Amino acid sequence: MGPLVLVSQLATGLGVLAGAAIVKSVVENRPMAGGWPRCPSCNGTGRVACLCSRWSDGDIGCRSCAGSGMMLCRSCGGSGSGRPLPIQVPMRSGRSP
Repeated sequence: MGPLVLVSQLATGLGVLAGAAIVKSVVENRPMAGGWPRCPSCNGTGRVACLCSRWSDGDIGCRSCAGSGMMLCRSCGGSGSGRPLPIQVPMRSGRSP
């Protein structure tokens, strides 16, 4: 291998590392899922480890994960975002006798 090939491979490797660093900084600074903050339970992936994978003895899994070992996040419903739910709570002004 000549020195030109080594320099070319080094430049390509550095370019890949720089691109990965840029993507990582963009993902960390910009929230996922349309401007809403990431779900703290699944970190924005929408999936969490299924309980069957912890106690499994090598079988195919359960209905929640279909054998993948990952089930939908219960906190965000699989969306990956911590969207606030629009709920109206009726309040009475004063106590009823």
